[in-house]
Amino acid sequence: MYTQQISAPSRPGLLARLLAALIRLEAQSRARRRLATLDAHMLRDIGMTEAEVQTLEARPEWDAPAHWRR
Repeated sequence: MYTQQISAPSRPGLLARLLAALIRLEAQSRARRRLATLDAHMLRDIGMTEAEVQTLEARPEWDAPAHWRR
């Protein structure tokens, strides 16, 4: 008897998407912590102010700026 095998869809599964989201959250958190360690001179070099960094620090972990969500 012949049986046909059906392959799974090529898009990532729920677990893979969840893992990717957790990795992105950790990367965002790490970037915010590193920004907080920079002094005013270094922040000016990258075009940021201390007030902008404080605003980023106050945001919830899952609330990333749109340009970070790529």
